[in-house]
Amino acid sequence: MSLASTETMRAGPSMLARLFARQELALLLCLILVIAFFSFTAENFFSVRNMTNVLGQASLALTAGIGCAIVFMSGEVDISIGSLLATIALPLIIIMNDTNSLLLGVGGALLFGLIIGVVNGYLTAYAGINSLIVTLGTMFIMRGGVYLYTGQRAIPADAALDSFIALSDGRLFNVVPYSAVIAIVLLAAFAYMMRHRPFGRQIYAVGGNPEVARLAGYDVRRVKFICFIISAMLATVAGIILAARVGSAQHTAGLNFEFQVVAATVLGGVSLAGGIGSLTGMALGVLILQFLSNGLRGLGLPTEWQLVITGMIIIAAVAFDEAKRRRIIGG
Repeated sequence: MSLASTETMRAGPSMLARLFARQELALLLCLILVIAFFSFTAENFFSVRNMTNVLGQASLALTAGIGCAIVFMSGEVDISIGSLLATIALPLIIIMNDTNSLLLGVGGALLFGLIIGVVNGYLTAYAGINSLIVTLGTMFIMRGGVYLYTGQRAIPADAALDSFIALSDGRLFNVVPYSAVIAIVLLAAFAYMMRHRPFGRQIYAVGGNPEVARLAGYDVRRVKFICFIISAMLATVAGIILAARVGSAQHTAGLNFEFQVVAATVLGGVSLAGGIGSLTGMALGVLILQFLSNGLRGLGLPTEWQLVITGMIIIAAVAFDEAKRRRIIGG
């Protein structure tokens, strides 16, 4: 890596924010164009109800995408989030049914998510195992465990608590889904951390050049360890919302979800190589893919073609990411 690139990575979120402001503007314009196109071509697309429904649908990917993007920016990868969405529903629903307490159920789910984050973080940061292998392994273990425990049958939430149902059906001012409000609040909090707090600067430095970060006095292993915990905890929050939405623990919950989140994250300009990107860009990537999917369904386009178009967008985004990184490294 060149000296110019190293200084860019060490400069932290403020410089990176300026470097990628134009990219975020381009993503915003792309989102506006997608909405404008389908507003004229798809019936009932541009309506308050549909717009807010899309926000609610995007909230899961947005919430989990925050953690996924942070792990990417630290130079690692986490593909276990989809299976975690399905797995944390088990302690949530089981404890809630046994105790009739949403608080205890959520506490059990968060504890399980914390354990998974600790396992992923420890094996990657301290044991030195490749993060792709670690999270691939935990992904299969959790998914297989859910299949075994449930016998491929849904476990319903017998305790139909109003507060639990509100996570799915509730709307702020009867307009914006609570799940979208939660996602927006989390996005704002972590975006502030990444841009204005020392730990955010450490994440960028570690992802850009771990050796330079170590020489600068940063505890590289600790930073990566915490990033995996953040990712697991945010995926757990998304899983709780999903369980409330379907009213049960299901073995198929979150299937292929990790790939949707990774696609949106890469589309939003977060580099797979680490050290580059922003949570704002990730959020715009989520919204672009969500509105695109909604609009294509409104046009009656078969799911197969939706997948083809999404795949083409992912490849184009990765190619752009590589070209952008080479340009930055080239100084």
